[in-house]
Amino acid sequence: MPKPDFRTGKSPTQANSDLLQKGILIALIGLAVLLAPYFVKSPELQAIVAASSLVGWFALVLGVALIGQYVLRRRSAR
Repeated sequence: MPKPDFRTGKSPTQANSDLLQKGILIALIGLAVLLAPYFVKSPELQAIVAASSLVGWFALVLGVALIGQYVLRRRSAR
């Protein structure tokens, strides 16, 4: 049985699972922010959401990085 991480109190498999969940969720939020201006009808709201595209790109890159970290951890565990 793997030793729990004393900083978080979670086993490594649970920590990896959490990492994957967070990565997917953050990447989906980033995609939603980037795609929202195309689906919003109001021009004022379109401008507001389009102005936050930098935040969307950051969330998308962060989510992909977390998913990549999960993949690297799974690959090294084998």
